[in-house]
Amino acid sequence: MMKKQLLAISIGVALGTSPLSATAATSDASAERIMQELEALKQRVETLQGELEKERARNDQIEQKQADQAEQVAKAEEKAEASEPDINVGGAVRFNYTYNDANEGNDRGGDLAFDTFRLNFDGEINDVILSAEWRWYEYMSVIHHAWVGYEFTDDLMARAGIFQVPFGVLPYNSHNFYFSSLYYVGLEDNYDFGVGTTYTPGDWRFDLALLKNDERGGSSLESYSSNVVGYDYEDTAAIDDVDGARDSQTVNTLAARAEYDYKVSDQLTLKPGASVKYGQLDGASPGGDGDYYAAAAHLVADYDRWNLQLQYTDWEYDLDDSDAQFMNYGYYAGLYTGPLSAKAITANLAYTLPVEWGPVSSLTFYNDYSLIYDKNNDYEDTYMNVTGMAVAAGGLYTYFDIINGQNQPFVADGMTSDGGSNTIFNINVGYYF
Repeated sequence: MMKKQLLAISIGVALGTSPLSATAATSDASAERIMQELEALKQRVETLQGELEKERARNDQIEQKQADQAEQVAKAEEKAEASEPDINVGGAVRFNYTYNDANEGNDRGGDLAFDTFRLNFDGEINDVILSAEWRWYEYMSVIHHAWVGYEFTDDLMARAGIFQVPFGVLPYNSHNFYFSSLYYVGLEDNYDFGVGTTYTPGDWRFDLALLKNDERGGSSLESYSSNVVGYDYEDTAAIDDVDGARDSQTVNTLAARAEYDYKVSDQLTLKPGASVKYGQLDGASPGGDGDYYAAAAHLVADYDRWNLQLQYTDWEYDLDDSDAQFMNYGYYAGLYTGPLSAKAITANLAYTLPVEWGPVSSLTFYNDYSLIYDKNNDYEDTYMNVTGMAVAAGGLYTYFDIINGQNQPFVADGMTSDGGSNTIFNINVGYYF
């Protein structure tokens, strides 16, 4: 029994010190080292990942900063570009040939003269609109219009300065070079100093303007527009203490206009409308000279190449001076007369024919008729009929007009006269640039 125990112990000691036991111990140590190295490697990887995340964050910050800087540069460039003046400069040079049958002693075959040189400025700076025009004639230099404006929306614009009074058929109640008879009493293509708005919702157009005074303040005959400069008496010698005409001008005028654009078909468009203006007369009298009004109903019809303009107008100057007989108007460096009250009709028809004759692109044939009647003091009627043709050729626009009129300024006497009728043949050649 004892021998068997000693043998077992000997075998156990031998096994414990054998190579197999040593190999197992070595493997355990290697595994432990590998685990340590793996743990160290894992820590290094985690460290590198942290550093990589930090680098990515720094790169994102740099990219965002660069994007912000690029956006700031773009905004600055856009602002700089918007602040640069975007003003177009244009103008015209015009010449006139006129033959008047009233000049019986003129055997020269008419007269050729310089008419106008003008400069136009149109555009905007920082969304503020500018439109201005200056004109030079042989006998005067005048402002035609000069205003600044702003578009609050696509439908609403406001302007301030010297601009066209919103009244009657716009922009012109005529097709010819001489306009209609209403121009000569300040009711066509007239420009005053004030503020105004244009509102165009849908097919409607509404204009409202407060006009402080005319463009020259009523103090000059040298103006493009026909402006009231005073009033006069039929017979100054029959009135005590009257020493000629009285100065007066229109002030504080409110003008309103409405027009509807009705598209009947692809070829036919109708634009019915109405206009009214009311203002004061101011002169030497401390309390003013009175007031005035004008009203009109108008229609513009376009059918294919045809254009029709119709207008009925009524006006009256209510002067405090009961002896007044007629108004005085100043325009084109001259003094002309007009009735205190009257009615008028205008009827204009035009046809435009497109052509391809070298530089000639269109011919417009027209007949414009004006009649001023029912004047105060039983003054004779004024009429003017213009038959003509306008030729467009590149920058050239030329009017060929035959004008026949009675009691019509520039044609035959004045509006408070009782004269005969005269006929004028006129050619106006203008180069527009």
